[in-house]
Amino acid sequence: MADQRRAWQRLMGPVWRRIRLLVSRGVLKLVDDSLKLQSVQVALLGGAPAWAERFQQYGYTSHPHPGAEAVVAAVGGARAHLVALTIDDRRYRLVGLAQGEVAIYDDQGQKVHLTRDGIVIDGVGKPVNFVNCPDVYMDGNLHVAGEVKDHTSTMQAMRDTYNDHDHDGDSGGTTGKPKQEMG
Repeated sequence: MADQRRAWQRLMGPVWRRIRLLVSRGVLKLVDDSLKLQSVQVALLGGAPAWAERFQQYGYTSHPHPGAEAVVAAVGGARAHLVALTIDDRRYRLVGLAQGEVAIYDDQGQKVHLTRDGIVIDGVGKPVNFVNCPDVYMDGNLHVAGEVKDHTSTMQAMRDTYNDHDHDGDSGGTTGKPKQEMG
């Protein structure tokens, strides 16, 4: 019986080791974002740091900070070919989203949050830039709490000019200020 057990362990030992190494957790150490497929160095539980290819969803990419957590798979059970299946960072993740909501975010608190009530873009005091965007169309109203500017002036400057303007009169004097101010 003991001989059969040892024979079974000898036969199944390598298979069991490969199965155990198939999926591992780890901590992100380095990122190489210069490649077509991002490469990350991950310290796996119980092992030395190793490099893995990082697969990301099409149309979305990120450059995580060291210390983020990863789930890594060993292709064919071989640690020589690792792929990072997912990387998350509990230090920065948004919490409290309602069921069905989606958000993209960064470590500075900037986010685009698709809420149940609408889309919230929060630049945390930083500008939100639309580049290579010749026209912006909307079928609703535009509400602005701050100043509206173009490349030469502001809406407030236009109001001030209009409200304070007069003209030369037909008979030599000047006309009065507009009867209705631009609000």
